[in-house]
Amino acid sequence: MNVSAPPAKSGIQYFMDGFSLIKQPGLRRFVVVPLLCNLVLFAGALMLAINYLSQLMQSVDASVPSWLDWISFLLWPLLIIAILIVFSFIFSAIMNWIAAPFNGLLAEKVEQLLTGKPLYTGGAMDAVKDLPRVFGREWQKLKYYLPRALLVLILFFIPVVGQTVFPVVWFIFSAWMMAIQYCDYPFDNHKVTFADMKQALLRTRGSSMSFGVAVTLFSMVPIVNFIVMPVAICGATAMWVDKYREVYRNNRIAPE
Repeated sequence: MNVSAPPAKSGIQYFMDGFSLIKQPGLRRFVVVPLLCNLVLFAGALMLAINYLSQLMQSVDASVPSWLDWISFLLWPLLIIAILIVFSFIFSAIMNWIAAPFNGLLAEKVEQLLTGKPLYTGGAMDAVKDLPRVFGREWQKLKYYLPRALLVLILFFIPVVGQTVFPVVWFIFSAWMMAIQYCDYPFDNHKVTFADMKQALLRTRGSSMSFGVAVTLFSMVPIVNFIVMPVAICGATAMWVDKYREVYRNNRIAPE
């Protein structure tokens, strides 16, 4: 299936469009729930990470002989990075599962706002019945992510070369996963398969990766990272409307 020629707009521009879209009166209420989930879970994850790191530091300090104190200076950066990566993964995974139904709804409303055409998604009971499929989609993304993340993490433990290459490879991998994570919501609303969605992003890898890079960078900015999720969903849906909708849309578009 060929993806239509994209307009002259980068993935970064689509992401930035998300900041304007979340302020639209018709979308604000659909932004609030994911945002509150994000804040609560982030606070909980941060408290757990700090508590665990404190206990681990005490344990290591107690077990290392005084004449090997210098090893602590080598271990701490590795342990801190490893713990932050693990907690970041756990936090993101839990957040994505909890917010998945709300994120799909936000993507639906953004598409409706941009096109003026509602999606035929049924009533409340249909939405409830659709939850297993929604969570199944998140499971597909998790299965795709885990083995690849582990392979990249192995680089970190290769002396010198691995630790030099790891940050770059991890950033590129994270950007690709961000593109998959957020672009998937509008694709999934139209029941486009996970495999077809990945192929579509690969065919437009320039805009897909630049979108993922923007999401990754803004996720690193304190305070701003709290609103990255709804912004990214809005931006990804705008990209869907321009680049993919005419190719992949199906009978979920309500008849005119």
